[in-house]
Amino acid sequence: MQDFNDNPHRRYNILTGEWVLVSPHRTKRPWQGKNEAPAEFSKISYDENCYLCPGNMRASGDQNPDYDKPFSFTNDFSALLKGIPEATYREGLLKADSETGICKVVCFSPNHSLTLPIMKVEEITEVVKLWKHEFSALGSMDAINYVQIFENKGAVMGCSNPHPHGQIWAQRSIPEEIKKKTKQQKEYWEEHKKSLLTSYLDQELALKERVLIENHHFVALVPYWAVWPFETIIIPRRKVQRIDQLTIEEEKSFAEIIKELTTKYDNIFKTSFPYSSGIHQAPTDGLDHEEWHMHMSFYPPLLRSSTVKKFMVGYEMFANPQRDITAEQAAKTIREQSDTHYSYN
Repeated sequence: MQDFNDNPHRRYNILTGEWVLVSPHRTKRPWQGKNEAPAEFSKISYDENCYLCPGNMRASGDQNPDYDKPFSFTNDFSALLKGIPEATYREGLLKADSETGICKVVCFSPNHSLTLPIMKVEEITEVVKLWKHEFSALGSMDAINYVQIFENKGAVMGCSNPHPHGQIWAQRSIPEEIKKKTKQQKEYWEEHKKSLLTSYLDQELALKERVLIENHHFVALVPYWAVWPFETIIIPRRKVQRIDQLTIEEEKSFAEIIKELTTKYDNIFKTSFPYSSGIHQAPTDGLDHEEWHMHMSFYPPLLRSSTVKKFMVGYEMFANPQRDITAEQAAKTIREQSDTHYSYN
């Protein structure tokens, strides 16, 4: 493993069956951060021009209720629509099928200035409860075979509104990433009668090289095959297939580890750390999917400072994902961050 820490090598992603090129020789030390002035956090709890604040009119003309805890609604500009007529196109090598679904927006808090790391655990727990409710409601619909919960945080990730919120897309077809993860987990389950992520978590907990945070129900770590500079994954210790299977105790533990992880993120560069996060879980297509083990991934783009991001370009667009900072170096940097948000100092 010593040669792998210094020399180019490939790492295998057990969840997708794909590889990532790691080039640790390109950065001889794990930390190359710039010293920049800490980002100013918004202190505005209500913005009259925000489409997501309580009581405000949205672009569609609908008015938000005066909500005081997490609130969800159907996206006014949904990428998926209900009631689309069934249609199939086949002409030689050209194929197309109609797609139906529902897109929802989840406002994490009525407070315009809050993000997950500066929300209280109790408030994040309410977000988890709403995720569970929406997953159950959408996943129980006949025309819905997969429910994707995710958040794009920060303008650099394409977030168009600073009010703390995420999204849920529910659709008839099963997305390609889920197909890959279903295949990998199913093959392992059929051979070992044990969850792939349970075995992986056992190995990571024994090694302790990439583990960041542990609590009674969840573990946060940098996956061995991470592509993004500070990519992380949260894995339930119990083989939970879907978020609606979480117990009350697990809801709170999930909220606690989300808060602690996102706090460490913000502390790395003293900024509101941008990322895309998402929960991958079993499809809702009526099958048991006993092979599935739910997990939440964070893909943050920042590399060396609050303004320098990693772009997936060149070789990575045309050949293969690649990273310079090893997963072990990234884990060390994240682990060393305080559990107290820098803005409280």
